Amino acid sequence: MKKRRKKKNDEIKSLIKGPLFKRKKPLHYSNPSKINKDIKKEIEKRYNILTIIIVIAIIVLIIGLFIVQVVKKDYYTEEIKTLTQKVVDGPAAPRGRIYDRNGKLIVDNKANKVIYYQKPSSITLKDEIKTAYKLSQMISVDYSKLNDYDFKNFWIKNHKEEAKEKITDEEWDLLKKRKLTQDDIQKLKIERVTEEDLKAYSEKDKEAAYIYTLMNTGYSYEEKTIKNIDVTDEEYALVGENISILKGVNTKLDWERVYPYDNTFKTIFGTVSTSKSGIPAELKDYYLEKGYSLDDRVGTSYLEYQYEDILRGKKNKYQVTDDGSYKLIEEGSRGQDIVLSIDIELQQEVERILTEEVQRTKKEANTEYYNRSFVVIADPNTGEILAMAGKQIKNENGEEKIYDYTPGVLTSPVVMGSVVKGASQIVGYNTGALKIGEVRYDNCVKIAATPEKCSWKPLGRLTDITALAQSSNTYQFYTAIKVGKGNYKYNKPLTVNKEAFDIYRNTFKQFGLGVKTGIDLPVESLGYKGSKTTSGYLLDFSIGQYDTYTPIQLTQYIGTIANGGTRIQPHLYKGLYKDGKTINEIKTNELNKVDTKAEYMDRVHQGFEAVLKYGTGSGYIDMTYKPAGKTGTSQSFIDTNNDGVVDKETITTTFTAYAPYDNPKVTFTIISPDVSRNDGLTTHQSNINRRIAQAISKKYFEIYK
Repeated sequence: MKKRRKKKNDEIKSLIKGPLFKRKKPLHYSNPSKINKDIKKEIEKRYNILTIIIVIAIIVLIIGLFIVQVVKKDYYTEEIKTLTQKVVDGPAAPRGRIYDRNGKLIVDNKANKVIYYQKPSSITLKDEIKTAYKLSQMISVDYSKLNDYDFKNFWIKNHKEEAKEKITDEEWDLLKKRKLTQDDIQKLKIERVTEEDLKAYSEKDKEAAYIYTLMNTGYSYEEKTIKNIDVTDEEYALVGENISILKGVNTKLDWERVYPYDNTFKTIFGTVSTSKSGIPAELKDYYLEKGYSLDDRVGTSYLEYQYEDILRGKKNKYQVTDDGSYKLIEEGSRGQDIVLSIDIELQQEVERILTEEVQRTKKEANTEYYNRSFVVIADPNTGEILAMAGKQIKNENGEEKIYDYTPGVLTSPVVMGSVVKGASQIVGYNTGALKIGEVRYDNCVKIAATPEKCSWKPLGRLTDITALAQSSNTYQFYTAIKVGKGNYKYNKPLTVNKEAFDIYRNTFKQFGLGVKTGIDLPVESLGYKGSKTTSGYLLDFSIGQYDTYTPIQLTQYIGTIANGGTRIQPHLYKGLYKDGKTINEIKTNELNKVDTKAEYMDRVHQGFEAVLKYGTGSGYIDMTYKPAGKTGTSQSFIDTNNDGVVDKETITTTFTAYAPYDNPKVTFTIISPDVSRNDGLTTHQSNINRRIAQAISKKYFEIYK
């Protein structure tokens, strides 16, 4: 009995020492029955706590299930659909249209019926050939592009056993020994398909062969266009009705850009990628970061690229249902329409005039190196470009052909010559190197060890006004020497402060020369900035014979003078087009004001008015339009044999003007680089700029009376 009791006590002690009953202080009881009661109480207490926890958990679970299944049932049902449904995009939506400033449609979309093939994952060669034959019975394709290789390959696909027999046992053995490849075997098969083998094929077989070739060109998973030009309504309907028996074949409506005014301004409209090419490789990163897919159609250049975000259409979105059909879940839309500042009627006339004059000039004497001219017409108060064109002439196989070169307005910097003297005069006034009404004599300037620098002819006694009117070089030379704090003596060395170059360039930049204009196109050149700082180059700079500028920079320059000294950002985009009206029209963007006095700018205006009245620009624009402006002639240098070495000196002529001078509303810029050579063999120099100025100003004022 004692042994049994001792054993029971040992078991109780062991139980008390276990993990379930650990306590901070051990229990010390000598009475076993009391110990049993305490243990029971401890167990009941812990059981009750556990029960409460389980009940609370069950209540929380029930509440959660109630919220999910009752309160938020619709929400979670939609979430499940969103997570499990397969959503696909429809074909590219048409882009927004483009209108000119007068509401004339200048870029539109044309719907194209397309029959295409996309290889199903389970289709066999036999099925593909059957599909090609079925499709050839439904549509007509021009199979003249079927080449000999593809035709023979089609025969091989249809005559596998006969094709195998064209390979000798020795050649099969070489294939096993890896001395020939499968490509080598295929080439041998192609070479050994005879004309006799192909004679069995009819014209319809050839049509099917061509369709089969189209079905297997490019990556296997891509959409392959079978026909997208001249698809008749009957063909489109017939294929659409028989999609169930034409495995992988389908129809869709695609679109392409059309231009009601043909090629007018077409290069600046830009281009759009095709449904087949998708995003070009060079623009892949840019568009993928914006959320595009690789096969999306996108603007790739100029305005189409610049205003992609506005012009792009929104695709339809479809849900793929369980039976494989498509359910429209989000309707797409055409892109937004935009309005340009361009007057398409004026643009047409400018391009016509420019084409005629470039062709005419190329037939004149002393134009061996001439090949292009540029024109820009703009509003100096808003920066709107009304017309912008460049034309280039090339000799191809003895025939002169004209090409559009309008992008050169932005990317073709040239030495501008005397047209920049308005800005040079402001430098003189601002620094005190030139006084209003200051009289100087037009004498050649001679620096030691350099040729004389003269005006185009001896001009005698000049004021700041007549110096601009007669385009005196030496008048500007004397100003530049003072700006550079030089001490000039005839045929003696001349030293000027290098800071004078910065003084000139900083003022020129305020007019738009030597800086980007900010025109709303993705490309714009800055021009060349000379690095040498000797005195002779400063004199050259002052008359526009050193740094180079683009036609659009010169346009901004003359606009800044015309409007009284505010540099305005040029632009082609005006706003959105909706319901026959321009909405959300952009505001004029003033970039800076020229740091000068109004009286100084007024002197430049008077000088430019004199240029057209009795100076070097006399006869360029009818005086009834009250024009003011400046002519320019510069020495240019070109590489005639493309060996990287400049080897010929040429003459570039420029002209820029505004009208009317008392309330400017329009500016004209005309540039004809390399219009004649400068080698002393002939003195003939074309008057192309004068002829262009007369014609385009007349046309402008006919339209805008």
